[in-house]
Amino acid sequence: MLVTRKAVLGVAAAAAMASMMAPGVGGTAAAVGAPVVRSIAPEADVSHHGHVSLWGSGLGIWLRSENRGPSDLAGVTVRLRVSVPLAGRQELPQECLQADRSTVLCRTGELHADGSEQRQLALELQLAGRPTEVVVRVDTVWNGGATDRNSQNSEHEVLAPATGDEYVF
Repeated sequence: MLVTRKAVLGVAAAAAMASMMAPGVGGTAAAVGAPVVRSIAPEADVSHHGHVSLWGSGLGIWLRSENRGPSDLAGVTVRLRVSVPLAGRQELPQECLQADRSTVLCRTGELHADGSEQRQLALELQLAGRPTEVVVRVDTVWNGGATDRNSQNSEHEVLAPATGDEYVF
C-alpha cells in the first residue's frame, strides 16, 4: 500500500479541525475557537461490605452496598466471582443473574450520595463438589459512568475455609 504525503497531511488536517470543533445546537458544529463545553463525569464512593461463609458445598454471601457520594447513582452492578465453579444453574434473588460458571452479577438499585440508601443482598450458592476453601472476589462492574477514586472499599478478595464461620470483608 502506498501512502502519499498529501494523504497523510489531509488526515492530520481533518483530525486537527475535528478536535477544534465543539458540538453545537441541533447537532451542528460550533465555530472554530468557540469554547468547548465538556461534561464532567459524576463522582461517587461506592462501598461493598459483608461476609462469606463456606460449609460443605454451600457458599453464603451477605452483602451491603452503599454510596457516600458526592453524586447519587441510579444503580450499581456488583460482580461476585468464586474460585470454585458453581453447581449448574443457581436459584438467585430477582436482582441477580449467573454470568458464567463462577460469576454472579447483581444490581443494587438507586444509591443516594448520603449513604441513606443501603442495599442488602443475601445469596446461598451451591458449589461443584465440596471444596476445602474458596476465594470470593467482590467488585463494582458498572456504576453509571461515575468516577470512584476510592476502590479499596468496593473491591475485595476473601478466602473462606470450609469451617462454616463468617469471613468479613
